[in-house]
Amino acid sequence: MRKVLGPAVVTLIFRSLAWLPLSLLQALGACVGWLTWQFPGTYKRRAEENFSRAFPSSNASMHRAAMLSVGKMMLEMPYWWVRRNEAQLNRQVECKEWQLFDAALQSGKGVILLSPHVGCFELLGPIYSSRHKSTVLFRPPRQIWLQAWIVKMRSRPQLTMAPANLSGVRTLVKTLLRGQTIGILPDQVPTLGEGVWAPFFGRPAYTMTLVQRLQSLSGATIFIIGAERKGIGRGYRLHIHPMPQPLSADPVSAATEINHQMEEMIRRMPTQYLWGYNRYKTPAS
Repeated sequence: MRKVLGPAVVTLIFRSLAWLPLSLLQALGACVGWLTWQFPGTYKRRAEENFSRAFPSSNASMHRAAMLSVGKMMLEMPYWWVRRNEAQLNRQVECKEWQLFDAALQSGKGVILLSPHVGCFELLGPIYSSRHKSTVLFRPPRQIWLQAWIVKMRSRPQLTMAPANLSGVRTLVKTLLRGQTIGILPDQVPTLGEGVWAPFFGRPAYTMTLVQRLQSLSGATIFIIGAERKGIGRGYRLHIHPMPQPLSADPVSAATEINHQMEEMIRRMPTQYLWGYNRYKTPAS
């Protein structure tokens, strides 16, 4: 019964929310974030601890703003997953550097897009795939029906979803060898044996080695990207930073460089990072 009703109910909720104005969704999300801020909980406590450790000068006002950003991100998700009007979606995003991707793709070696969980990272797939074919890695939930639903909702004519498993990695490799684009959120904790310990805001964090292996195999160009939320109803600013040189052949050095680049993107918008994510946990086997 759950396999039948689950997708139908979640789809109804998402589609209903998606047709609300983006400004209203962001305002509602801010209310959700504010309510979360008002009550104690594991996520709030971890967010405050991680934010304070990374930015010792941060204060309660900044911590509250970060919690409001979490709420906005949650309510923005249906808007970016459901809507298919690419021209309308692109009007929400300020970017004058698309030619960087165009030039990198001309090499035929592919492009790797890396973004931390900051700003409205959910818009990156739909916006980029409106111009170029791409495959995005995602961590599948335990419920099989929910995994299938996520793939169906997020996929587009030029956007393919690849689960974070062996099959998904093969899809990423094939995409790069075709000279196309892949997208990865590298600040997720990989399973044991698929990463190394590297500093992230001064603390050891288990970091994936997949990006280094994919670039070594393909010679792809790496870009660090982030979608900064400019304000309720004011759209987003896309930040693009090409990595200056290929990653080191040493996995720890490569992971350290990736984490450094993630930090630099987060510093552009520290109150929009998901500080409540358990980034420093011991990986599961």
